[in-house]
Amino acid sequence: MALNFRTLDLNLLRVLDAVMSEGSLTRAAQTLAMTQPAVSHALKRLHDAVGEELFVRSAHGMKPTPLALSLWPQVRDALGTLRQALAPDSFDPRSDAVQLRIAMADATAALLAPGLVARIEQSQALVNLRVLPLTTRDPRKLLEGGEADLAVGFFPEAVAEIVAQGHDTALRRARLYDTRYVCVMRRGHPLADAPLTVDSFCAAHHLLVSFSGRAFGYVDLALQGLGRTRRVVLTVNQFFTAGRVVAQSDLLTVLPEGFVEATGGGPELVTRELPLTLSPVTVEMLWHLRHDTTPAHRWLREQVRGAAADRRPAPAA
Repeated sequence: MALNFRTLDLNLLRVLDAVMSEGSLTRAAQTLAMTQPAVSHALKRLHDAVGEELFVRSAHGMKPTPLALSLWPQVRDALGTLRQALAPDSFDPRSDAVQLRIAMADATAALLAPGLVARIEQSQALVNLRVLPLTTRDPRKLLEGGEADLAVGFFPEAVAEIVAQGHDTALRRARLYDTRYVCVMRRGHPLADAPLTVDSFCAAHHLLVSFSGRAFGYVDLALQGLGRTRRVVLTVNQFFTAGRVVAQSDLLTVLPEGFVEATGGGPELVTRELPLTLSPVTVEMLWHLRHDTTPAHRWLREQVRGAAADRRPAPAA
């Protein structure tokens, strides 16, 4: 890449950032208050300056080349640093009305939303929050496509890839809290008054919470390692539904301990230690690099972090 930085128009870097963030010339032009031809011309000038293609057209918009992907994190960080230095208080939650979108499963929302609402009301913020249904353990497409501003939940595979990619990824993460898996059943269940064994656990009938609808989860994978299986009678995609069904049947389910309260089962449910080992459940928030230094989004992440700290999941009875 042959580039004379002394003659480079730094405004072109703002165009690069906008097109990378929006994935579309039209949306980037709107963000920059420019015409679409002007954005196209700026990209051509940047292409000429670096000597390589930065974007190619695709059916889904402007697809960045490897060069653009490698440049963007540094460009984004530099622009963010300048923005914060020149306008550190550019977002005032009491006067700036913005709409922000968080993707969360129903149980996560039940735990965090009351605290978030309390913080918005107490600070008299004009922020409007939309909670989007989370139907996947991998929210990266939602964040990369701009459908959600923040995702909160348990995303082990996505987080593992983000950690492995390091600075090469356009996503950021922060841990909120840890919980663990427990077996949940109705009070008065035949297995409620004695420790579970692998035999009694496998002999029972089960309910599985699965965002994908696939009747095979972490428990089944652990059982497979022991050479055992279980019968999953019902698969649902909501924790609240799981709690209601288990409270009125002899099905067992396995849930993060912190989510049991959010099922609405309350005193109708009891928990027992699992007779097998599962990894801890780490609830995290993920966001896209384009929002890393945006004041409104930083404010949102602070509120989510505070709500999580205020509402640490307590062990169920």
